[in-house]
Amino acid sequence: MDRTTPTPDSFDDAHSPQAQPGSDDTSHTEGTFTHEAPASAEGSLASEDTSAAETPAQGDNLDGLDNLDGLDDPLADSELAAALDRIATLEDQLARANADHYNLNQEYGNYVRRTKEAIPGYKESGHVEVLEALIGVLDDIDAARQAGDLVEGPFAAIATKLEDTLTTRFGLTRYGAAGEDFDPALHEALMARPNPEVDHPVIGQLLQPGYTMGERVLRVAKVLVDNPE
Repeated sequence: MDRTTPTPDSFDDAHSPQAQPGSDDTSHTEGTFTHEAPASAEGSLASEDTSAAETPAQGDNLDGLDNLDGLDDPLADSELAAALDRIATLEDQLARANADHYNLNQEYGNYVRRTKEAIPGYKESGHVEVLEALIGVLDDIDAARQAGDLVEGPFAAIATKLEDTLTTRFGLTRYGAAGEDFDPALHEALMARPNPEVDHPVIGQLLQPGYTMGERVLRVAKVLVDNPE
């Protein structure tokens, strides 16, 4: 009697689900799929319920944001008020700076005007100091000329040129001579004598000439005065 030894392939085919079309494994598998579908539906419903439950929470969050916006308004108002105060302060500082600048310009303009007005006086004062320093030299030149020591020669020419320059450039004038009327504003009487030939005080002798620069007297003339008897 022949016996057939089963092979591993035939064993697998015998126990395979496809090898038993009428077995309960197929129905079990189908049942498995049938029962899993409702589970998925329930999961979807649960997800929708969860989303629905979360939606009011998000609304609550938006309401909270609105409340935060309400809290930001006082902060924004305070910042605006601070900015306006800062602008007002800067405007005040600018106005003060403009006023100071205007006052400084006015002071500078007044200084320039006063300086220009004072320049001639400063020049005249400088000229006076120079001429007063030279008066002693001019006295020596005049005394040498009267003594006959300054008639000609190089020194005589230099002396004449100096006198002419002081006269033309600075208006220096020597005055005083015998026979002129005595003027107390221009002459200083060092001595006096009676003179029957005069009817008012006159200069009898010039002791030291006087000098003027324009209308300004630099030194009065020293004289001997003849008075009527």
